[in-house]
Amino acid sequence: MLTAEQEAVLRSIRKLLDFWQISPDELGIEESEMIVRKPEPLPVPAGPKYKHPHTGETWNGEGSQPSWIREALTKEGFTVEELRLATPSPEQVS
Repeated sequence: MLTAEQEAVLRSIRKLLDFWQISPDELGIEESEMIVRKPEPLPVPAGPKYKHPHTGETWNGEGSQPSWIREALTKEGFTVEELRLATPSPEQVS
């Protein structure tokens, strides 16, 4: 799947080839020389890192703190350690 920018570049190249009357064969690129780029896999979303022990609400630790975590820390008396989920060891992940 091409990005919008890649599609725009291809259109420009095709227009230039047509304007200058250049055939693709004249470019001198063998099919075996063509660079085929595979799209990079999307990063795996990080799971939750914090969880409210009573409501079950979670937060992955990215972006702004959600209101539930601010309230849990300031009004409900929880500590960050009490809200942080245990990090699985490499043996548990496999």
